[in-house]
Order: sequence, then structure tokens, then C-alpha cells
Amino acid sequence: MLKRFDIMQDGFAPARPAPAPLSVRPGDAPASRLFGLDLVNGSLSGAANAIVAMAEGRAPITVQFINAHCINMLNLDADYRAALAKADYLLPDGSGMAIAARLAGEPMGENLNGTDLFPEVCRRAAQRRQSIFLLGGKPGIAAAAAGTMVSAHPGLRIAGTRDGYWSAAEEDRVIAEINASGAAILMVGLGVPLQEKWIARVRSRLTARVVMGVGGLFDYYSGAVPRAPLALRKLGCEWAWRLMQEPRRLFMRYVVGNPLFLIAAATHAWQARGHAEALSERLKRGFDLAAVFAALVLFLPLFAIIALAITCEDGGPVFFRQTRIGKRGLPFRMWKFRSMVVDAEARLAGLAAQSDRDDTCFKMRRDPRVTRVGALLRRLSLDELPQLLNVVSGEMSLVGPRPGLPREVLALAPHQRERLAGRPGLTCTWQVSGRAEIPFEQQVRLDIEYLRTRSFLKDIVLILRTVPAVLTARGAY
Repeated sequence: MLKRFDIMQDGFAPARPAPAPLSVRPGDAPASRLFGLDLVNGSLSGAANAIVAMAEGRAPITVQFINAHCINMLNLDADYRAALAKADYLLPDGSGMAIAARLAGEPMGENLNGTDLFPEVCRRAAQRRQSIFLLGGKPGIAAAAAGTMVSAHPGLRIAGTRDGYWSAAEEDRVIAEINASGAAILMVGLGVPLQEKWIARVRSRLTARVVMGVGGLFDYYSGAVPRAPLALRKLGCEWAWRLMQEPRRLFMRYVVGNPLFLIAAATHAWQARGHAEALSERLKRGFDLAAVFAALVLFLPLFAIIALAITCEDGGPVFFRQTRIGKRGLPFRMWKFRSMVVDAEARLAGLAAQSDRDDTCFKMRRDPRVTRVGALLRRLSLDELPQLLNVVSGEMSLVGPRPGLPREVLALAPHQRERLAGRPGLTCTWQVSGRAEIPFEQQVRLDIEYLRTRSFLKDIVLILRTVPAVLTARGAY
């Protein structure tokens, strides 16, 4: 009985550890994975503590918030996505992210929205004598918000405030003003996605240890915009209150944007829970079986002719079975028409030094073990036809990485073992691009790229490309 070829133990990432308190070191915070983003999974008090603690460190830290509107913007603005990629921490903001997490089965901590986090950060900053600079809003808004926080938290040091309106010619002066203030924490309220792009562009020029994009936060604490009643906030419907306050400005964001976000959340959940992959696998399997049964009927006379030619040449067996390594390291017996002499495996060691390929994969252009019938079969790839039976049994697919020998799989580096993440196939990208002329390292890269981007359409294209590749016999030996 074949045993599992277990070489995968260090080829896949371990399960995510249990959530822990938000760390003061970048990258150590437990994360929830949503929409391709790692979001901090923690508490409001823990986040506030960490932000103020990081302001005392040496490493520059960037913190951004992610809400439903941000996710909609990600799909429209590549520069915004690139700016977010430069942030050290992304904090989940609003009920929309909680809904998306619940749909995807992803753990989610508290709602770390900026409006609730702001006073907590100010309180702790006052206790630890950390200064804050508020940048953004209309003239006077940031200063009014600062006054509110100073009244609520005596001892809070406001390094400075400035509105969010300046020309390109004034930018250097604005940055110089912020740096001269000596602020440990800079809060930028320019709105999404302008603030994220601006922070990403000038972050290296800012001396504040912590820089945060906080949107319209200052409007609430300046008194310019009233917050929703607490009961409405607890229901996760603060967006409805905001829409009533500013219907014209926020119509697209909420009336149009919220349904779009829910569609995106449902789509993400479908993919995150593996439903999309499972459906794709079922479609691929169904196509494989339909195509193989049609091919077996079509090629049955050819099978008989090949079998007769092999038998007449040397009287040996028609078929050759060899152990290959399939999906996730599972071995199986792969069928081929025999194209070599009966004792070919025993003679391999004596020919190893004459390989025309690297040490990983043995290949000879004029292998003396190949029979005359076998040479023709190999040139036209007809020796591979019996693998249609492996497709029927589910060990292989029509399209996928070619199954490797045990010695070849053992030679794979950890980062190359992703090649074993899919069912092996009769044809693949490098098979239609030169076969044996493609170096082994490149074969692995092409296989991994296929697995990461595979689709039904790509499979059809590769099958169609296989026909001219077989007829030209490039790299077939």
C-alpha cells in the first residue's frame, strides 16, 4: 500500500495563533484577514494604550482605519490600496466590518473606530505627557476639537493644530510646522483617500512617531457635526444618523455604497469559506471526466495500434507504471505506454552523469534505453495517453503541474512546495512552452503561477495550445 509522501510539513503556514493584546511592536498585533487586508483584532483600550506607547518608541508607525467606504474605495483606486499597504496597522471601523467578518467566519475584536478611539488616546497621552498635533478640517475645526479634548483631559499637550487646506507650494511649510511642534502623535483628518495618500507620500519627512489618518473626526469633537445618539451607535446605525445630517454629501457613500459593500462582503465570504474554490474544483472535475470519456472512445483504435507495435518490437509489457507524487504529497501509480527497454530503471544509475538537464530532473536527448517505437511515441507525446485513466480515477487532471518523481519532490525547496498544492495534470504551462527545454527551476515557477491564477478559461487555452506543441515536438525527448 502506498503511504503518503510527507514532505509538506514546513511547506504551509501554521494556523493563526490565538488573539493576544495589541503589541507595541509593528507586525505583532493579532490580525483578522478581510478583503486581502490584515486588520487588528483587539480592544479599544488596548489599541489606545499601544498607540500612545508606540509614540514613545523609536520606530515610525502609521495607523489607518478601514470601514465599508474604504473597501469600496479599494476597488476603485489602486493608489489608495498602495498607500494602505504602507501602513503598519489597519484598524476595523464600523458595523460593516463586523458584518463582513461574521459572514467570512473571521474573528473580529472590538469596533476600533476613530471617533471612540480619539478620546481614549488623548486621555492616555495626557497621562504620559505625549503631545498631539491635529491636522485637517475646515479653518478652526481642529483647534475647537483640541479645546474639547484639553477640557476633558487636563494636562493634555496639544503641540499644534492646522486646517486641511493648503496649496502644493505650501506643503513644505506645513510639514516644517508639524515637525517644529515636536508632536509625538500626528492625526491627519483630510478624508479618505486623500489623507492615506498624503501620509504615504510624505511619511518619511514627518518626525512624529505615530501618524494616523482620522477622516472627519475633528468635526464631531469641535461641535460642528453632532454624533448619533448612543442607542443608535450601539445598533451599528450611526451611518443612518450621518445620512440624515448630510443627505446630499453622503447619499452615494451610504445609499449606493452600503449595498455595494454588502455584495463585496458576501463575495469575499464565499471565497474565504472555500465555496468558490470548491465550485471551481467540481467544474474542473466534471469537464475532465466528460473530455476523457470522449477521448477514450476516440483514441481506442489508436490504443490498440500502439499496444500491438510495442508488443511486436520486443515482446515486453505494453504499459509502464511509475510512482509519482500528486496533490499534497500523496503518491500514486502513473500509467504510460512503455517507451523504454524492460530494464530501463535498473540502467538509470549508469547514465545519470550523461543527463542533458540539471541534477534534479534526468533527461537525455539520445537515451539508449528508448526503443524505436518508444522514440516515436515520445516525439508525439503518445506515451502519455494512458494517463487518461489516472484522470478518471481522480489522481490527475487534464491540466495541472506535471507529477514529479519522489527524488524530484525531495529536491524542492520549501518555497517551491506550493507546486504540490493542486492535482497534477497531463499538460501544463511549460509543457506547451518548450517542455524539456525549460529549466527545472522555471518549470516550478510556471507551475506555481498556474496554481495561483488557474481558471476554467486558462485550462481551455492550455489544452488548445497542447495540440501545436505536440505536433511540433519542441523539447520532446
